[in-house]
Amino acid sequence: MGNNVMSSRFKDFLVNKAHIKDQYIPYYLKWVSDCYLFIGEAETSVLSTEQKQRFLKHLSKTHEDWQVNQADNSLRLYSFFISSGEKERSSHAPAVENEWVKIETQMREALRLRHRSYSTEKSYLMWVRSFRGFVKGKSPSQLNAADLQNFLSSLAVERRVSPATQNQALNALIFLYRYVIEKQIGDKELNAVRAVYRRRLPVVLTPKEAHAIFDRLTGLHRLMAMLIYGCGLRLAECLNVRIKDVDLEQSMLIVRAGKGDKDRRTVLPETLKDDLIKHISETRDLYDHDRINDLPGVCLPGALEKKYPNAGKEWGWFWLFPAKSLSVDPRSHVVRRHHVFPGTLQKAFKSAVGATGITKSASVHTLRHSFATHLLEKGYDIRTIQELLGHQNLQTTMIYTHVATKNILGVRSPLDE
Repeated sequence: MGNNVMSSRFKDFLVNKAHIKDQYIPYYLKWVSDCYLFIGEAETSVLSTEQKQRFLKHLSKTHEDWQVNQADNSLRLYSFFISSGEKERSSHAPAVENEWVKIETQMREALRLRHRSYSTEKSYLMWVRSFRGFVKGKSPSQLNAADLQNFLSSLAVERRVSPATQNQALNALIFLYRYVIEKQIGDKELNAVRAVYRRRLPVVLTPKEAHAIFDRLTGLHRLMAMLIYGCGLRLAECLNVRIKDVDLEQSMLIVRAGKGDKDRRTVLPETLKDDLIKHISETRDLYDHDRINDLPGVCLPGALEKKYPNAGKEWGWFWLFPAKSLSVDPRSHVVRRHHVFPGTLQKAFKSAVGATGITKSASVHTLRHSFATHLLEKGYDIRTIQELLGHQNLQTTMIYTHVATKNILGVRSPLDE
């Protein structure tokens, strides 16, 4: 780079914030310098996406793909470096603060209009608040693609989030731009630094360890944990099961509006049928108590509550795992019966893991990982497991092939020969 001061600052940024290895630093500096020479701009200016793409296209004619990708990453980092250095953030004006309060309200209304789940609503609003803090003092009406690009880059460079977290932030803010402030952001306008993908193998319990944990759980917590393991459920999916979703005759459980708002079928363990029959009978007593006291029905998904106002009072829609006490619905503010709070099972499960002496960092979600891995070890095909888990992409399910012991146990160490 021609500007020695700028080059030194960018080098420090690459080392201290972007955590680029020392041996790659000269190449990152070279790509930036070559790009600005090719475009004919001063190194203190921020290049447009079109200018960077023009340089990368020129580079691809004489260099290998990995070099073009490295140059692309270096330019993304330099754009963030320049933008963050030049950004002048004004103080919090009351008028701007009021605008952001209105934006949150409009965001919440837009999410509910499109029937997004309550968990999605909470996470999206969390990202809006985080974005608001990043663009301090800037009015929502003044937001542009560069603000979004710089925020996503800061997540990757400064906070070092995972690709999944960065994608969630992107989805939340694209929703904000599209439906609230009504600004369209194209793919070509987003040139943020990408979060580094690091493959992490899931924690998996052995069948013996899983049953040891179940033995230290009691009552409702034991039944819920065994159902999650036996059906391969996510915790939220287990909590949202309704009475009508349990098909004891066909040994099947219907998961409604799972991840990605998709329904699916999964296997219902035969060994849990007696426990489920007893539990459903006890749940019926709680349901009858609510009807005698003329309590509001349980909440219904989507627009069903408006279409069928009394459906929430029907037995089929009642929770399989209802909470013992009433609570205020966070959306409608109606006092009604909700399902069991997720923290109760998580706390009980953590205590059970500690009591067994298992050192693995197991959580409730580990039971779902164990379900998939144990089926794979027993010889079930990967497509069937994908369908039971509700994975859209087969590659997501393929991660369990890396932890299944069946593949490893067939190999004999050369030391044993």
